[in-house]
Amino acid sequence: MALADDELFLQHVAPPDHPERGQRLLAVRAGLHQAEQAAQSRDAGPGAPATARYVPVAATDATDEQLARVHAPAYIEQLGQLAGRSGHLDADTYVSPGSVAAARRAAGAAVTLVDTLLAGTARSGIAVPRPPGHHALRDQAMGFCLLNNVAVAAAHARSHGRQRILVLDWDVHHGNGTEAIFYDDPSVLFVSLHQYPNYPGTGAARDLGSGEGRGRNVNIPLPPGGDDSVYRAAFQRIVLPLVEQFAPDFALVSCGFDAHQRDPLAEMQLTGAGYAQMTRDLLATLPGACPLGVVLEGGYDLQALTESTAAVAQVLLGDAGKAPDEPPPRGELAADASAALAEVQSALAPYWRAG
Repeated sequence: MALADDELFLQHVAPPDHPERGQRLLAVRAGLHQAEQAAQSRDAGPGAPATARYVPVAATDATDEQLARVHAPAYIEQLGQLAGRSGHLDADTYVSPGSVAAARRAAGAAVTLVDTLLAGTARSGIAVPRPPGHHALRDQAMGFCLLNNVAVAAAHARSHGRQRILVLDWDVHHGNGTEAIFYDDPSVLFVSLHQYPNYPGTGAARDLGSGEGRGRNVNIPLPPGGDDSVYRAAFQRIVLPLVEQFAPDFALVSCGFDAHQRDPLAEMQLTGAGYAQMTRDLLATLPGACPLGVVLEGGYDLQALTESTAAVAQVLLGDAGKAPDEPPPRGELAADASAALAEVQSALAPYWRAG
């Protein structure tokens, strides 16, 4: 498993009491360490010498060319002028003196993760950038995000000849920036599972893309309170059939952990086991030659971050865990969750076969 991390990410320094703070990265690193220890124990047995399970990825700064594939040149220039300064770009999004450098390195970490996976060094990997990215628009920072890391990564994979790129966003907030960047692009299948309504208020089931990208933008807006069974049903009925039909040649996950039941900014009820199951199911459904890159987004409870990161990383490190359960019967879900999934299936019917 490839791992892209960098100390520069901690130079994005939060104002007091801001939820997107440096301790988040420390909690994620603790989860990665737990997963590595578990893998070492499983593979080596008691008393055997520990060996590293991560392939380190040396992150570099994203270049202007790489950023300009998804961001307006004027915005890149504007962001550069904020280097070394502090302030707020909107009510939620801040910069500290080191934030622009951290954002460049964050997008670059996603790029170098793609390069590592394309080189065949690992089939899967994770990048843990700060600041996060999926709310960043082509020409605007938003929602804690300065540059859209996963969009930069997807565009970079496409520049290397990948033609069917999956971006699966399971952050609890809709990935509006990623959606907007690829809304008319048939080479990217964007799938977002998110609490609805919630910030930023976008992501309705009827928003399906435009032009040649019609049907390649998939929103799965879920009512508050959704737990592991709701997400599993969404995967079985919608996400996995789409992945199977699209047959991506590169896959990325916008991996927010804020749908966890402990998270203070949302009302979903996922557990670490739920994140592990989504990862396991996705890996099992991707074509055999398709690499998977996981890019950190949100998640604001430190214990939940450690637990969820460890759960996902253990799967990526080869811990198959328990056998997948049978898909939950349709009647077991709450009425509002069942109705939400049915609405999505109806919206997608002209473009995809039903799951």
